[in-house]
Amino acid sequence: MKIRIKDNSIRFRLTQSEVSELGRNGIVSSCTEFVDRPFIYAIEKTEDKILSAAFIENKIVMKMPEAMVEELVSTDTVGFDGQAGVVKLLVEKDFVCLDNTQEDQSDNYPNPNLIC
Repeated sequence: MKIRIKDNSIRFRLTQSEVSELGRNGIVSSCTEFVDRPFIYAIEKTEDKILSAAFIENKIVMKMPEAMVEELVSTDTVGFDGQAGVVKLLVEKDFVCLDNTQEDQSDNYPNPNLIC
């Protein structure tokens, strides 16, 4: 899972297996190990009606409504957006990049803009 933070905007990007895991288990998370403690970022399925997020201690949790999770898992829907206070939220499928990259993209979604 990738996370991008810019000013008051947070974007989570999920691979195919991460979307499946979220659908199966109701949660997907990742971690960056800093010297004194980890930074954890996660998406949790909730019964809420809107996309929201919380930052507690060293953990960002995106709370995603069950209906959105089901749609992300079972359709071609690319993602969902929302707002938590002034922070803009986005959860989306991670597509294969169109430019050259050294990153492993074998689990990313096929890019619809890729011309073969």
